Amino acid sequence: MKIGELAKRSGLSAHTIRYYERIGLLPHADRDQSGQRDYDASILIWIEFLDRLKTTGMPIREMLRYAALRERGVGTEAERSALLEQHRERVRAHVVELQTCLLVLDTKIAGYAGKDQRMKDYDAPIPQRRKPAGARQAGAR
Repeated sequence: MKIGELAKRSGLSAHTIRYYERIGLLPHADRDQSGQRDYDASILIWIEFLDRLKTTGMPIREMLRYAALRERGVGTEAERSALLEQHRERVRAHVVELQTCLLVLDTKIAGYAGKDQRMKDYDAPIPQRRKPAGARQAGAR
């Protein structure tokens, strides 16, 4: 598949694809007779995985490390696994942080949703306490 088709199917721009190839995130593409890049459809799976790593906040240097290990093949599984496990822990911590933020937002939104009732309660006249029967007024004797 040509770079334009890969761009369309992957959601990346042709410029990004060339950049990823240049820095080593994508393997160098085969070239056709006219010298144009010719990608195998299987590259889409790798691009989707890279997109997941990017979305979850993995720094490009770690993505490059993973890609280099992947390129070396068999024998790097333990290192790749360790890299992904470390990243997973950072993602989990971030999810917990986001859940805490979401709770704050939900609480704030709920407060605005009840604003009319709060204002009604605030503006209501303060009920007068009634004095018990037979109570004396101060200063009256």
